[in-house]
Amino acid sequence: MGDQDSADSGPEEPQDQNIEENGIHRFSQLSASVQAVVRIRQKYLALKKRRLEKAASQSVCCLRSTSPKIFTFDALTVNTPPPLRKKRRKRRGRVQYPSNGYRKVVPNQEHSRAKNCLFLLCIILFLQVYNAIENLDDHVLRYDLEGLEKVLKREVFGQQEVRDNLLAQLKDYLSTYVHSKPLVLSLHGPTGVGKSHLGRLLAQHFRFIVEDRLVLQYYTLHRCPSEDQVASCAQNLSTIVSEMVTQAEDEEKIPIFIFDEVEHMPKQLLDQLHDLIRVRHMNEYLNTIYILISNLGHEEITKYVLHNASSMAAGSHSRVGKELTPLLQHSLGKHHMLWRDAEILPLTLLEKSHVTQCFMDEMSREGFYPDFGHIEQLVGEISYYYAGGREFSRTGCKQVVAKVNLL
Repeated sequence: MGDQDSADSGPEEPQDQNIEENGIHRFSQLSASVQAVVRIRQKYLALKKRRLEKAASQSVCCLRSTSPKIFTFDALTVNTPPPLRKKRRKRRGRVQYPSNGYRKVVPNQEHSRAKNCLFLLCIILFLQVYNAIENLDDHVLRYDLEGLEKVLKREVFGQQEVRDNLLAQLKDYLSTYVHSKPLVLSLHGPTGVGKSHLGRLLAQHFRFIVEDRLVLQYYTLHRCPSEDQVASCAQNLSTIVSEMVTQAEDEEKIPIFIFDEVEHMPKQLLDQLHDLIRVRHMNEYLNTIYILISNLGHEEITKYVLHNASSMAAGSHSRVGKELTPLLQHSLGKHHMLWRDAEILPLTLLEKSHVTQCFMDEMSREGFYPDFGHIEQLVGEISYYYAGGREFSRTGCKQVVAKVNLL
């Protein structure tokens, strides 16, 4: 038994020794790898430290070379890298469809209800505009300007341009009821050319249309004959105009004020009339028509007609008003500021043929048979201007009534 134990214990000792040697060998290998890692890390840290020191030394050198000699507390500028550029997106190419055998499929358009609303809105707008135009025509027809045009063509001779301008001004103003300023028309011309006759025709027509209470025909010598009554005349004129304007505003009509013989108006009366025209604080004063009739500026009209008689005969009669208006505006502005707000309508001299028409019309009114031989004899008794191969009456048709009454 003892031998057996000794035999068994003999071989176990070298086996334990091998195990211990293997463990020591492994530990030595592990410690060597750890030491290698530590050495590598130390070398890396040393290299990193050297690089940082080198970079710091270079930056200090640069700062010393560029910094000013005087010390300041300005912060050090650090060079920032340039911003990165955005990458451009590649544009996609257009989709190309084959030309043969295939067709481009168009998507179906859905029916929108907004189109119906748009069509309905256009129709409503058209009806409103059409209704407004019809209302304007109705307002003009209310004053019967076509009938007035027929009367003026039949009664007024040789003043076609003034007649057309007067009717155009009245039509534009009477087409609406609300206005921003009153209409002021001023008729000027020499004696006997038909100024007062034209004013009487306008007064008769509008009295028939808007009734007598909304039409004022003011003769200066009749209403204010003496200078002592000028103050009371001015006050009376202001009262009459204010009453007519108020009444016209209630009836939604436009009153007509016709002032004849304005050249005889004193300055105080002209000032009062100018104040009435320039009233801006009351709307009813803006819807009025003022017609001024005078022979102021007749010298300029006579000189112009006689100087341009040949050109007027050639067919340039339409430019008379355009050239005469600035001349009259300048001379009338010196007389009073009233004419700066007025539309000037000059009446020119009447020719011999126009005087003949005046005699025929007056004789027919008085019931005389129109004997042409007798009419020519009467026409020859009137004095004339001779210019450009034409004859212009010095007194117009002023003497026609007196000569017919002597028959």
